[in-house]
Amino acid sequence: MHRTPYGSWPSPIDAALAAAHDGRPEWVDFVGDEIWWTEPRPAEGGRRALVRRRADGVEESVLPAPWNVRSRVIEYGGRPWTGAVHEDGPLIVFAHFADQRLYRYEPGGEPVPLTPLSPVGGGLRWAEPRVDLARGEVWCVLEEFTGDGPGDVRRLLAAVPLDGSAADDRSAVRELTEPRHRFVTGARLSPDGRRAAWIAWDHPRMPWDGTELLVADVTEDGRLKDARTVAGGPEEAVAQVEWSADGGLLYTSDRSGWWNLYRDGTPSPADGPGDPRPAALAPREEEFAGPLWLLGFRWFAPLDNGLIAVVHGRGPTVLGILDPESGEIVDAAGPWTEFTGMLAVHGARVVGVGGSPRTAYEVVELDTATGRARAVGSRHEDPVDPAYYPEPQIRTFPGPDGREVHAYVYPPHHPARTATDGELPPYVIWAHGGPTSRVPLVLDLDIAYFTSRGIGVAEVDYGGSTGYGRAYRERLREQWGVVDVEDCAAVARALADEGTADPARLAIRGGSAGGWTTAASLTTTDVYACGTIIYPVLDLATWGPGETHDFESRYLESLIGPLAEVPARYAERSPTAHADRLTAPFLLLQGLDDVICPPAQCERFLARIAGRGVPYAYLTFEGEGHGFRRAETMVRALEAELSLYAQVFGLEPAPRTPKVDLTP
Repeated sequence: MHRTPYGSWPSPIDAALAAAHDGRPEWVDFVGDEIWWTEPRPAEGGRRALVRRRADGVEESVLPAPWNVRSRVIEYGGRPWTGAVHEDGPLIVFAHFADQRLYRYEPGGEPVPLTPLSPVGGGLRWAEPRVDLARGEVWCVLEEFTGDGPGDVRRLLAAVPLDGSAADDRSAVRELTEPRHRFVTGARLSPDGRRAAWIAWDHPRMPWDGTELLVADVTEDGRLKDARTVAGGPEEAVAQVEWSADGGLLYTSDRSGWWNLYRDGTPSPADGPGDPRPAALAPREEEFAGPLWLLGFRWFAPLDNGLIAVVHGRGPTVLGILDPESGEIVDAAGPWTEFTGMLAVHGARVVGVGGSPRTAYEVVELDTATGRARAVGSRHEDPVDPAYYPEPQIRTFPGPDGREVHAYVYPPHHPARTATDGELPPYVIWAHGGPTSRVPLVLDLDIAYFTSRGIGVAEVDYGGSTGYGRAYRERLREQWGVVDVEDCAAVARALADEGTADPARLAIRGGSAGGWTTAASLTTTDVYACGTIIYPVLDLATWGPGETHDFESRYLESLIGPLAEVPARYAERSPTAHADRLTAPFLLLQGLDDVICPPAQCERFLARIAGRGVPYAYLTFEGEGHGFRRAETMVRALEAELSLYAQVFGLEPAPRTPKVDLTP
């Protein structure tokens, strides 16, 4: 074991390797007996490829570049594809990112457009497609811009003909509902086809604040009528709805303070009275759902035999099978400690996306008949010796006012290196985005890039994070820029106080809402020596209606408070307003095509510190939006971040690491 200073350890995990393994498989589903999904291609411009696993186990990428299977509905997107089997084999319908049109694709042929282009604003966008072969349609969520502003938009359920007759004719798209709500999820049809259920909500609520579960009757000509609210409300968030095989309505609600699973006996009015009382199927202080950042999440999936596949947990989530009669859950055996909300079922088979601290996300299949679980797609293969992987510690730290703060701590780790005697390691506090989100317990080569070089990482699930119940989530209500900053600082100080981290070599980094927390931390605390701010929110006075996208345009009313009632608070919390307090060096990374956190936010922030002598670097990336997807961007960003820490902390990284210029 060689003794060399922290930050100088040689590592086989370079930025190119980390970039090549960035992202995860998504939107997994069955097409007949086959399993299909999307997965990232960082080296191909960051596109999302559609992948098929045939019944014989052969895995193949279906659509070549430049096809990019990704929706822009609500900007964050949603389920972008669906499939069915007809007489000629698989029939796939997908949204192409470049033009947001829906396309019909049959293997062996070329994609054929189903929807038209629109010259108005952001055009026509589609999510959660579901093929109805009997009617010759695909039902979707339609997002239609009516003007050039981000708020000039309507959303509703619609049906698109599969014969291509709407490819140049918007009037051929059949609207299933009136646009009575600002946001809707895709419709779920009951097994007998007589009812449809979906979720809706309106400004200023976000979908984790309060939603409505709607049920409507389906007429013989395929119309939805008599829509009525059967669950949810301003302070109850219904996150998912499905129908059981016997026609029962299943949904997740946080009415108990946790997203639990319920069964509702609400009938159609034509059926007469029923038992309207919803029954909690497995009442626990655990989450069986999460925040609806994307349309089409599926945290539970009913099987034909009455059992229900569920993703559940407190913090990390696992895959299990719920018996709704007894409330018992049997979890799938295997190494996976984290599953995403993307389940699908076919017969006795369940498929999802799972990972662990030793494996990246992969497509996992559970055979409920045998109990066997195995990775069947996007299988993790160690790109380096796993001895270089970090070893996470699941920690709970004391925060202000005695509140608990959850975090994962990744100490520096190297199979052949240790520090010199008496040296404490530098640490970087990672603030996740959202902020209504959380940190997954999954191998991340970006973290390994630092820990294998001798730089520790602590990922913080600050107050406001999901996974720990509604009360924990509500800690951030009107406290954004306070609770998140305090909780991250509490973890940093605790690591320093216990002798785990060097108090003089602490940094903070984050993207999006995490970029906000990073900037707010650097302008309001003296805990950190430097920070990395990635596509951030910086100026609350302008980040809202008119500058950001419609989905989050009223988010600040819950995070900060209504602007008309607390206008001073918007200035008090904004990092831009306190740029004069900034003394720590920082790195600012921004995509030039970002419509969620536009570059103008960064430009105003930098204008406020001009001439003050604060060392910083501002790197912008053409063709990148909110979240970097191109390999070359991720390489440049990661190497620049390491260079920042090396210069500020006095580290000696590998000679080949490019240096970023920090200029006042």
